[in-house]
Amino acid sequence: MTKPLALIIEDDRKLADIFSLALRSAEFETEVVHDGAQALTRLAAVVPAIVVLDMHLPHVSGKQILGQIQADERFAQTRVIIATADALIAEDLRDDTDLVLLKPVSVTQLRDMASRLRPSPLH
Repeated sequence: MTKPLALIIEDDRKLADIFSLALRSAEFETEVVHDGAQALTRLAAVVPAIVVLDMHLPHVSGKQILGQIQADERFAQTRVIIATADALIAEDLRDDTDLVLLKPVSVTQLRDMASRLRPSPLH
């Protein structure tokens, strides 16, 4: 059985590695992109089960990417986890996403949250 895809959109490479480790331990296949333009290109080609989205990205902002995800019917089942150090942005987006995590985010915290958002296997 294939694992659901988690797309990590994070420009801090160390954080992206931590997020990837956490999501792999929650039984996700992971893919990482480091800027907003790359993210939009990947989102045109794949429909991930989960997107972990940083708000402050080069080229295209996380808020613009979130808007694209919300506007595209293909992502109706995609869960979005916002990971940001900006408490004001976190509060503004709390109602627009599945989960908002304030950085720093621990591996355990993200793994446990992602496990809860994991799509159930089809019978």
